[in-house]
Amino acid sequence: MTRIALFLLVFCCAAASAQTPVKVKMFPGAQALPALAAAQQGLFERQGLKVEVLFTANSDEQRNGLAKGEFEIAQAAVDNAVAMVELAKEDVVIVTGGDSSMNEFIVQPDVRSFADLKGHTLLVDALNTAYALQLKKILLMNGLKDGVDYKLNPIGGTGLRLRGMKENKDYKAAMLNLPFSLDAKAAGLKSMGRATDLLGPYQANGTFVLRKWGQAHRDLLERYIAGLIEGTRWATAPANKDAAVKILAERLKVGTENATKTWELMTDPKFGIAPDARFDMQGFRNVLALRAEIEGSWGGRAPSPDKYLDLSYYEGAQKRLAR
Repeated sequence: MTRIALFLLVFCCAAASAQTPVKVKMFPGAQALPALAAAQQGLFERQGLKVEVLFTANSDEQRNGLAKGEFEIAQAAVDNAVAMVELAKEDVVIVTGGDSSMNEFIVQPDVRSFADLKGHTLLVDALNTAYALQLKKILLMNGLKDGVDYKLNPIGGTGLRLRGMKENKDYKAAMLNLPFSLDAKAAGLKSMGRATDLLGPYQANGTFVLRKWGQAHRDLLERYIAGLIEGTRWATAPANKDAAVKILAERLKVGTENATKTWELMTDPKFGIAPDARFDMQGFRNVLALRAEIEGSWGGRAPSPDKYLDLSYYEGAQKRLAR
């Protein structure tokens, strides 16, 4: 081996060993594309990180795993972070945004109106967080009360809810996001509308961590967010459409046509991924208001968002990218 070849080998090994390992857990779905792209395209590596992207089956598994330190970073609907603070008394903090849920209210083909759901069972992930609250609010707006007019079955994540509805016609409705909503409609299920059209702005998917861990690893967390921002830019760039569609198809195990339509919808700024994983403050105020109303939290009056946020990590990541 020549001296140059030996030097390059040693340099590459040193660079690889210098990468800090970090685990992030999220739900499979279109909202995972920025992180998947950042991992596959070397954008996290450029920040000195070796990121392992893990998928979760449900929010209970994810919340419990974060609290136990099984992984360092969680990405999911940020109402899960609020639930960790208020219900599990875990001190977590939200550090980025991501999207507005890209949810649709999906029902069986025999459902003609929301009133037709009376007396039936509907599917959710967990009973008291995020998209279950969206579902409850939409039904309440249409005269149906949880536990009185319908039942909820906490079956798990979006893929499990879709499978449940396809296999059992007695499961009449669920909130489904991309690409599962497309699969649902292809299978004959139908949409009663997009969540954001029915409820208004909503801060859904975002990044959250244990507050103590974030404080002890500020540099690492800022580098992760920088990679995520670059992953968001890459994933939504028209020039990368074919490569992004391939990632969606392979990692989410969907057909190319479905993955292509998913990419087209998720890059719609009015419906899909937030540019640069920005946090939607008005959407988050609505998240808190929804929890206050539907769950009766805080005596029915939503608190200030500041308790749950620390966007200084995001600001630090943006400064890194601007250098």
